[in-house]
Amino acid sequence: MDRTLPERIAASIAEVEGVEPDALGVSIQDHVSTDAIRDLKDHDSDSWRLQFETPNHLVEVTGSDVILVDGERIRPFS
Repeated sequence: MDRTLPERIAASIAEVEGVEPDALGVSIQDHVSTDAIRDLKDHDSDSWRLQFETPNHLVEVTGSDVILVDGERIRPFS
């Protein structure tokens, strides 16, 4: 099953921290609206960018399916 964009963002942060997504000490929803992320993903255009901070990371997501954590492109495993 394909993961949602919020799930992929959480997996990317987990990859950087070296933990499983369910072991993250942070919840994405506490820092950005996951509904807003889904709305952006469903937008007609892919020319958007969302940036937000968690206590330990700067996360950027683009309409072209790029997820950056602390400026590094992340391709989460699993």
